[in-house]
Amino acid sequence: MQRRPTSFDIAALAGVSQPTVSRALSGNHSVSADTRARVLAAAEQLNYKVDKNASSLRRQHSKTLALLFFEEPSSDGAAINPFYLSMLGPMVRCCAQRGYDLLISFQQLSSDWHVDYEDSRKADGIILLGYGDYREHRPKLLALLERETHFVRWGSADKSSIGPTICSDNEQGGFDATEHLIAQGRKRIAFIGTATSAYPELLDRWRGYCRALSAYGLDADVALRADAEPEEADGRAAVADLLARGVAFDAIFAASDMAAIGAMHALQSLGKKIPDEVAIIGFDDIPAASLSSPPLSTMRQDARGAGEALVDVLLRSIDGKEVGGTLLPVRLVIRESSASA
Repeated sequence: MQRRPTSFDIAALAGVSQPTVSRALSGNHSVSADTRARVLAAAEQLNYKVDKNASSLRRQHSKTLALLFFEEPSSDGAAINPFYLSMLGPMVRCCAQRGYDLLISFQQLSSDWHVDYEDSRKADGIILLGYGDYREHRPKLLALLERETHFVRWGSADKSSIGPTICSDNEQGGFDATEHLIAQGRKRIAFIGTATSAYPELLDRWRGYCRALSAYGLDADVALRADAEPEEADGRAAVADLLARGVAFDAIFAASDMAAIGAMHALQSLGKKIPDEVAIIGFDDIPAASLSSPPLSTMRQDARGAGEALVDVLLRSIDGKEVGGTLLPVRLVIRESSASA
């Protein structure tokens, strides 16, 4: 079965860039008459049919926003970070209040979703949640920016951020979590999380952890750091790694609740008492945090504020208004895992 031609095929045949093809087919006046003629001739030669939904998007008449969840590989099959799910209700309500529908799509990180969206989009703009390794995701964000696609993402905002970004104050959260453990008299605080440029949110939490240690005259010992993605199995593995290396610790700051819960399970299986022997705090305040045994101390992210900000910033972009990033505060929630009653 013959593959349907795309705007990239037209670009190759006409000798122009893909964004130029998009602008030419949408009637954008920035494209010269000669270039538009070449693009239209190439489209006709390839028997390319202009997608009605895409045309509607360019005119901004669909009254629909697309929320793209990205599949993150997990050993236990849980493909979506639970914190992202907590944003869903606020986003749906905010869209309804503004007269918009929310189209939810589940994407694989390996797929060319940025190409698919360009060729068959059915919404005025897109909200991006989750991305795995940011270094692999970054080129696709640049492609969206080049095509002048309206989008907003949840992530980490810094000078290198691409497009409008809504994020929590991850570094301050890392500081507050670590400061809380220090206040409990803990001196050997392990950090569990993948603190690299691939995971900028976790890296910010690590920076906050290091800043708190320094503020209280403690060293950020790299031996106390163990990689862990936001899942229970990684938290278990991180504790096993620390113990296998003979690292002594009396507290753990895990950069996600899922990893913190896994770390707690690993310690309990070894007969360790929490918080008497090891105090633990996580990050996110997912529903499972208050239901764990003992209940998990954590840094609470503002799920409602995040969902509403994602919708609001995207709609402002669609309306042609200038938009920027939004930094949301986090709040320390103290439960039994880090402080005795």
